[in-house]
Amino acid sequence: MARAVSTTRKSVVTVAAWSIGFLIFFPILWTVLTSFKSEAEAIASPPSFVWFNWTTENYTEVLERSNYFLHFWNSVVISVGSTVLGLIIAVPAAWSMAFVPGKRTKDILMWMLSTKMLPPVGVLIPIYLLFRDTGLLDTRTGLVMVMTLINLPIIVWMLYTYFKEIPGEILEAARMDGASLRAEILYVLTPMAVPGIASTMLLNIILAWNEAFWTLNLTAAKAAPLTAFIASYSSPEGLFYAKLSAASTMAIAPILILGWFSQKQLVRGLTFGAVK
Repeated sequence: MARAVSTTRKSVVTVAAWSIGFLIFFPILWTVLTSFKSEAEAIASPPSFVWFNWTTENYTEVLERSNYFLHFWNSVVISVGSTVLGLIIAVPAAWSMAFVPGKRTKDILMWMLSTKMLPPVGVLIPIYLLFRDTGLLDTRTGLVMVMTLINLPIIVWMLYTYFKEIPGEILEAARMDGASLRAEILYVLTPMAVPGIASTMLLNIILAWNEAFWTLNLTAAKAAPLTAFIASYSSPEGLFYAKLSAASTMAIAPILILGWFSQKQLVRGLTFGAVK
Protein backbone atom coordinates (compact mmCIF):
# COMPACT_ATOMS: atom_id res chain seq x y z
CA MET A 1 0.00 0.00 0.00
CA ALA A 2 1.49 3.34 -1.02
CA ARG A 3 2.04 5.88 1.73
CA ALA A 4 0.04 9.09 1.32
CA VAL A 5 2.07 12.27 0.90
CA SER A 6 0.71 15.44 2.47
CA THR A 7 0.10 18.57 0.40
CA THR A 8 2.51 20.52 2.60
CA ARG A 9 5.29 18.06 1.96
CA LYS A 10 4.64 18.15 -1.78
CA SER A 11 4.79 21.95 -1.72
CA VAL A 12 8.05 21.98 0.26
CA VAL A 13 9.67 19.41 -2.05
CA THR A 14 8.50 21.33 -5.14
CA VAL A 15 9.84 24.65 -3.86
CA ALA A 16 13.15 23.02 -2.88
CA ALA A 17 13.47 21.36 -6.31
CA TRP A 18 12.77 24.59 -8.19
CA SER A 19 15.19 26.49 -5.93
CA ILE A 20 18.00 24.00 -6.52
CA GLY A 21 17.23 23.98 -10.25
CA PHE A 22 17.37 27.77 -10.38
CA LEU A 23 20.71 27.85 -8.53
CA ILE A 24 22.16 25.37 -11.01
CA PHE A 25 20.78 27.25 -14.01
CA PHE A 26 21.60 30.75 -12.72
CA PRO A 27 25.21 30.90 -14.09
CA ILE A 28 23.88 30.09 -17.57
CA LEU A 29 21.13 32.68 -17.22
CA TRP A 30 23.62 35.30 -16.04
CA THR A 31 25.92 34.53 -18.98
CA VAL A 32 23.05 34.96 -21.44
CA LEU A 33 21.98 38.26 -19.85
CA THR A 34 25.56 39.58 -19.80
CA SER A 35 25.90 38.83 -23.50
CA PHE A 36 23.28 41.54 -24.18
CA LYS A 37 25.07 44.22 -22.11
CA SER A 38 27.74 46.68 -23.09
CA GLU A 39 31.23 46.11 -21.70
CA ALA A 40 30.70 48.93 -19.17
CA GLU A 41 27.43 47.46 -17.93
CA ALA A 42 28.93 43.97 -17.80
CA ILE A 43 31.44 45.05 -15.12
CA ALA A 44 29.17 47.58 -13.36
CA SER A 45 28.84 47.36 -9.59
CA PRO A 46 26.24 46.68 -8.36
CA PRO A 47 25.28 44.65 -11.42
CA SER A 48 21.95 45.10 -13.16
CA PHE A 49 19.91 41.98 -13.66
CA VAL A 50 17.30 42.94 -16.25
CA TRP A 51 17.09 46.74 -16.31
CA PHE A 52 19.91 47.68 -18.66
CA ASN A 53 20.27 48.80 -22.26
CA TRP A 54 19.88 45.62 -24.25
CA THR A 55 22.15 45.33 -27.28
CA THR A 56 23.15 42.66 -29.80
CA GLU A 57 26.40 44.32 -30.81
CA ASN A 58 28.43 41.70 -28.93
CA TYR A 59 27.06 38.94 -31.14
CA THR A 60 27.74 41.02 -34.24
CA GLU A 61 31.37 41.62 -33.21
CA VAL A 62 31.89 37.98 -32.29
CA LEU A 63 30.61 36.80 -35.66
CA GLU A 64 32.75 39.37 -37.49
CA ARG A 65 35.89 38.53 -35.55
CA SER A 66 35.67 34.72 -35.53
CA ASN A 67 34.53 31.98 -37.86
CA TYR A 68 31.83 30.64 -35.56
CA PHE A 69 30.46 28.08 -38.00
CA LEU A 70 33.88 26.48 -38.51
CA HIS A 71 34.27 26.02 -34.75
CA PHE A 72 30.69 24.76 -34.52
CA TRP A 73 31.28 22.17 -37.26
CA ASN A 74 34.50 21.05 -35.57
CA SER A 75 32.59 20.54 -32.31
CA VAL A 76 29.90 18.51 -34.08
CA VAL A 77 32.42 16.28 -35.85
CA ILE A 78 34.55 15.74 -32.74
CA SER A 79 31.71 15.08 -30.29
CA VAL A 80 29.55 12.93 -32.56
CA GLY A 81 32.50 11.15 -34.17
CA SER A 82 34.13 10.24 -30.85
CA THR A 83 30.80 9.05 -29.43
CA VAL A 84 30.00 6.83 -32.42
CA LEU A 85 33.52 5.38 -32.43
CA GLY A 86 33.30 4.82 -28.68
CA LEU A 87 29.98 2.96 -29.06
CA ILE A 88 31.43 0.73 -31.79
CA ILE A 89 34.17 -0.31 -29.39
CA ALA A 90 32.14 -0.31 -26.18
CA VAL A 91 29.08 -2.34 -27.25
CA PRO A 92 31.05 -5.60 -27.86
CA ALA A 93 33.20 -4.92 -24.77
CA ALA A 94 30.18 -4.36 -22.51
CA TRP A 95 28.44 -7.41 -24.04
CA SER A 96 31.40 -9.66 -23.22
CA MET A 97 31.60 -8.34 -19.66
CA ALA A 98 27.86 -8.63 -19.05
CA PHE A 99 27.15 -12.04 -20.61
CA VAL A 100 30.52 -13.80 -20.53
CA PRO A 101 31.59 -12.76 -17.03
CA GLY A 102 34.95 -13.74 -15.68
CA LYS A 103 36.49 -13.59 -12.26
CA ARG A 104 38.29 -10.37 -13.13
CA THR A 105 35.38 -8.49 -14.77
CA LYS A 106 34.82 -6.15 -11.84
CA ASP A 107 38.56 -5.52 -11.53
CA ILE A 108 38.80 -4.64 -15.23
CA LEU A 109 35.86 -2.27 -14.95
CA MET A 110 37.37 -0.58 -11.91
CA TRP A 111 40.72 -0.29 -13.68
CA MET A 112 39.04 1.31 -16.69
CA LEU A 113 37.20 3.77 -14.46
CA SER A 114 40.40 4.58 -12.54
CA THR A 115 41.93 5.96 -15.74
CA LYS A 116 39.44 8.84 -15.48
CA MET A 117 41.07 9.82 -12.20
CA LEU A 118 44.41 10.51 -13.89
CA PRO A 119 45.10 14.25 -14.22
CA PRO A 120 45.15 14.92 -18.00
CA VAL A 121 48.18 17.19 -17.67
CA GLY A 122 50.17 14.13 -16.55
CA VAL A 123 50.06 12.65 -20.06
CA LEU A 124 49.87 15.88 -22.05
CA ILE A 125 53.52 16.01 -23.13
CA PRO A 126 53.79 12.43 -24.50
CA ILE A 127 50.44 12.73 -26.32
CA TYR A 128 51.40 16.14 -27.70
CA LEU A 129 54.72 14.80 -29.00
CA LEU A 130 53.01 11.73 -30.43
CA PHE A 131 50.48 13.89 -32.25
CA ARG A 132 53.18 16.24 -33.50
CA ASP A 133 55.29 13.41 -34.92
CA THR A 134 52.35 11.59 -36.55
CA GLY A 135 50.74 14.67 -38.07
CA LEU A 136 47.61 14.46 -35.91
CA LEU A 137 48.20 17.80 -34.20
CA ASP A 138 45.41 20.29 -34.93
CA THR A 139 43.30 17.71 -36.76
CA ARG A 140 39.75 16.56 -36.12
CA THR A 141 40.89 12.95 -36.49
CA GLY A 142 43.34 13.31 -33.63
CA LEU A 143 40.76 14.92 -31.35
CA VAL A 144 38.18 12.23 -32.19
CA MET A 145 40.70 9.60 -31.09
CA VAL A 146 41.53 11.43 -27.86
CA MET A 147 37.87 12.05 -26.97
CA THR A 148 37.05 8.42 -27.66
CA LEU A 149 39.78 7.19 -25.35
CA ILE A 150 39.03 9.55 -22.46
CA ASN A 151 35.28 8.83 -22.52
CA LEU A 152 35.47 5.12 -23.35
CA PRO A 153 35.50 4.00 -19.67
CA ILE A 154 32.23 5.86 -19.02
CA ILE A 155 30.63 4.43 -22.17
CA VAL A 156 31.62 0.86 -21.25
CA TRP A 157 30.46 1.28 -17.65
CA MET A 158 27.06 2.65 -18.64
CA LEU A 159 26.45 0.04 -21.34
CA TYR A 160 27.56 -2.75 -19.00
CA THR A 161 24.98 -1.58 -16.45
CA TYR A 162 22.21 -1.54 -19.07
CA PHE A 163 23.17 -4.90 -20.59
CA LYS A 164 23.15 -6.57 -17.17
CA GLU A 165 19.42 -5.78 -16.91
CA ILE A 166 18.66 -7.76 -20.10
CA PRO A 167 17.81 -11.43 -19.40
CA GLY A 168 20.51 -13.71 -20.74
CA GLU A 169 17.87 -16.28 -21.69
CA ILE A 170 16.80 -14.06 -24.60
CA LEU A 171 20.29 -14.19 -26.07
CA GLU A 172 20.47 -17.94 -25.49
CA ALA A 173 17.21 -18.35 -27.39
CA ALA A 174 18.67 -16.35 -30.27
CA ARG A 175 21.73 -18.63 -30.32
CA MET A 176 19.49 -21.70 -30.38
CA ASP A 177 17.72 -20.21 -33.39
CA GLY A 178 21.06 -20.02 -35.18
CA ALA A 179 21.98 -16.37 -34.62
CA SER A 180 25.66 -15.61 -35.05
CA LEU A 181 27.56 -13.48 -32.56
CA ARG A 182 27.28 -10.46 -34.88
CA ALA A 183 23.52 -10.99 -35.36
CA GLU A 184 23.05 -11.49 -31.62
CA ILE A 185 24.66 -8.13 -30.83
CA LEU A 186 23.16 -6.16 -33.74
CA TYR A 187 19.63 -7.56 -33.97
CA VAL A 188 18.85 -8.81 -30.45
CA LEU A 189 20.92 -7.02 -27.83
CA THR A 190 21.20 -3.54 -29.35
CA PRO A 191 17.44 -2.99 -30.07
CA MET A 192 16.59 -4.05 -26.49
CA ALA A 193 19.10 -1.57 -25.06
CA VAL A 194 18.17 1.39 -27.27
CA PRO A 195 17.16 3.64 -24.31
CA GLY A 196 20.45 2.94 -22.54
CA ILE A 197 22.52 3.36 -25.69
CA ALA A 198 20.71 6.60 -26.55
CA SER A 199 21.30 8.10 -23.10
CA THR A 200 24.93 7.00 -23.19
CA MET A 201 25.32 8.63 -26.60
CA LEU A 202 23.72 11.88 -25.46
CA LEU A 203 25.78 12.07 -22.28
CA ASN A 204 29.05 11.47 -24.11
CA ILE A 205 28.23 14.00 -26.81
CA ILE A 206 27.79 16.55 -24.01
CA LEU A 207 31.06 15.51 -22.36
CA ALA A 208 32.99 15.73 -25.63
CA TRP A 209 31.31 19.03 -26.55
CA ASN A 210 32.39 20.61 -23.25
CA GLU A 211 35.92 19.21 -23.15
CA ALA A 212 38.37 22.09 -23.00
CA PHE A 213 41.76 20.82 -21.82
CA TRP A 214 42.61 18.64 -24.80
CA THR A 215 41.01 20.89 -27.39
CA LEU A 216 43.00 23.90 -26.19
CA ASN A 217 46.31 22.03 -26.11
CA LEU A 218 46.03 19.92 -29.25
CA THR A 219 44.52 22.45 -31.67
CA ALA A 220 45.49 25.80 -33.11
CA ALA A 221 43.09 26.93 -35.82
CA LYS A 222 42.01 24.21 -38.26
CA ALA A 223 40.36 21.79 -35.81
CA ALA A 224 39.59 24.19 -32.95
CA PRO A 225 36.07 23.55 -31.57
CA LEU A 226 33.81 25.94 -29.67
CA THR A 227 35.78 25.60 -26.43
CA ALA A 228 38.77 27.17 -28.19
CA PHE A 229 36.38 29.72 -29.71
CA ILE A 230 35.41 30.83 -26.17
CA ALA A 231 39.00 30.87 -24.94
CA SER A 232 40.00 33.22 -27.76
CA TYR A 233 38.16 36.03 -25.94
CA SER A 234 40.52 35.83 -22.98
CA SER A 235 43.44 38.04 -23.99
CA PRO A 236 46.50 39.62 -22.31
CA GLU A 237 44.70 42.95 -22.50
CA GLY A 238 42.02 41.60 -20.16
CA LEU A 239 38.66 39.91 -20.22
CA PHE A 240 35.92 41.36 -22.37
CA TYR A 241 33.05 39.99 -20.32
CA ALA A 242 30.20 40.96 -22.64
CA LYS A 243 31.86 39.49 -25.74
CA LEU A 244 33.06 36.47 -23.77
CA SER A 245 29.48 35.91 -22.59
CA ALA A 246 28.18 36.23 -26.16
CA ALA A 247 30.73 33.67 -27.37
CA SER A 248 29.86 31.36 -24.47
CA THR A 249 26.14 31.65 -25.19
CA MET A 250 26.69 30.80 -28.85
CA ALA A 251 28.82 27.81 -27.83
CA ILE A 252 26.42 26.32 -25.28
CA ALA A 253 23.17 27.09 -27.14
CA PRO A 254 23.32 24.02 -29.47
CA ILE A 255 23.98 21.58 -26.64
CA LEU A 256 21.30 23.22 -24.46
CA ILE A 257 18.76 22.82 -27.24
CA LEU A 258 19.80 19.19 -27.75
CA GLY A 259 19.50 18.51 -24.03
CA TRP A 260 16.11 20.20 -23.84
CA PHE A 261 14.54 18.18 -26.65
CA SER A 262 16.13 14.89 -25.56
CA GLN A 263 15.61 15.21 -21.79
CA LYS A 264 12.88 12.55 -21.69
CA GLN A 265 15.05 10.10 -23.59
CA LEU A 266 18.01 10.92 -21.37
CA VAL A 267 16.07 10.38 -18.14
CA ARG A 268 14.50 7.22 -19.50
CA GLY A 269 17.89 5.84 -20.41
CA LEU A 270 19.52 6.78 -17.12
CA THR A 271 16.74 5.01 -15.21
CA PHE A 272 16.68 2.02 -17.58
CA GLY A 273 16.40 -1.15 -15.53
CA ALA A 274 15.84 0.70 -12.27
CA VAL A 275 12.31 -0.68 -11.90
CA LYS A 276 11.50 -4.31 -12.64
